[in-house]
Amino acid sequence: MPRPLTLSPDRLFPREPFALGAARELYAGVKDLPIISPHGHTDPQWFADDEAFPNAADLLLSPDHYLYRMLYSQGISMESLGVPNRAGARTAEPREAWRLLAANYHLFRGTPSDLWLKHVFLEVFGIKVALEAETADHYFDAIGEALQTPAFRPRALLDRFNIEVIATTESPHEDLVHHRKIIADGWGGRVITAYRPDPVVDPEHEAFREALPVFAELSGQDIGGWQGYLEAHRIRRAAFAAVGATSTDHGHPTAQTADLSPVEAERLFGEVMKGPVAPETAELFRAQMLTEMARMSVDDGLVMQIHPGSHRNHNRQVFETFGRDKGADIPTRTDYVRALKPLLDRLGNEPRLSIILFTLDETSYARELAPLAGHYPVLKLGPSWWFHDSPEGMRRFREQTTETAGFYNTVGFNDDTRAFLSIPARHDVARRSDCAFLARLVAEHRLELEDAHQVAGDLAYRLPKKAYKLP
Repeated sequence: MPRPLTLSPDRLFPREPFALGAARELYAGVKDLPIISPHGHTDPQWFADDEAFPNAADLLLSPDHYLYRMLYSQGISMESLGVPNRAGARTAEPREAWRLLAANYHLFRGTPSDLWLKHVFLEVFGIKVALEAETADHYFDAIGEALQTPAFRPRALLDRFNIEVIATTESPHEDLVHHRKIIADGWGGRVITAYRPDPVVDPEHEAFREALPVFAELSGQDIGGWQGYLEAHRIRRAAFAAVGATSTDHGHPTAQTADLSPVEAERLFGEVMKGPVAPETAELFRAQMLTEMARMSVDDGLVMQIHPGSHRNHNRQVFETFGRDKGADIPTRTDYVRALKPLLDRLGNEPRLSIILFTLDETSYARELAPLAGHYPVLKLGPSWWFHDSPEGMRRFREQTTETAGFYNTVGFNDDTRAFLSIPARHDVARRSDCAFLARLVAEHRLELEDAHQVAGDLAYRLPKKAYKLP
């Protein structure tokens, strides 16, 4: 007999009766607010073409590196899970890949993936039995049948999930054709993009040499010189803004910035373009480009996101076979105080600049990030991210940053995912976690319940809209 699938209405809430009551009341006030998803990695083609998703494995398993990362750690091959290789080829039949997930679902006990998936299975698909080997085919068939109905097309799901705006992420050498189609179909402002220049600013990015000529062609600029290269960025940023972008995103290995003189910057650019370059030269160029991007944000108003601190593609064999973003990225120690000083010396008091800082190094919360954001008007703190977008990670973030930076130097929640159907689940976890934290402050007589209601609504909805300059 299959086990029932259940979700407690009090999940993630405190157990003490007064705090539990406060958490329930706070959550009731925010659970149905529209979702603002200002940073993520869903495929814009989904929303442009609005075609049916193929099957459970292709929708829920193969795009989600949280899932196959765990499975791979237990010796289950990427090929058997249907993860496409660099050439886009797959060797696993989707049903068989799904059966593997089901047979090994116990590996996710206690992880945020379990919370997210149970929400998807029960709330989105209405499945009422637990996922395990015996129910794998039932899941695969039930999900597959649902996906063929109009109610599960991408645009219909945007409405069903109450997603007011969702941002995808593209790079300057991408042509934005899907976003132009979205606008032509009347969905402009609902699905927007973000400017992620990593492939054309990071000399160590594997696509750097191939991306630069496309970048030059799309911008119509000769990027052989430093000024032409910078102008190409300005042109592409404007093209991104024209299809809805309100932000840029920078996934550098560190938060290092630099403020070179024009002569020094031009000399450095010439060295990079000749290539190959030493690691320290690549780091200096990335550092200078963060400052250059900040200068451009002063001019065009795009909000700047800095996502440092990941040793990307740590598993060389996985990277060579499957490419980047396949679950082999590892957090590293990250300095912000010294690394950001060159940029902040130049622009830290500029009222037209807004920078959102993220981290994978939780030791930096109280020591560096909260004090920086609690002082510099250009800085805000992004939410607990990636490895830490979990109930415990969200609690640690609030505990270590609130006393110094407050709530209003943070920006709400980013789901930052490729797994489209998990977006409501991720926002629900964030709202529950924040309500639990606020309820504790109320129970300790550190915050009035009326004020906690205001903060809960701000964190869930109003702060991300304001931080990302969304209408």
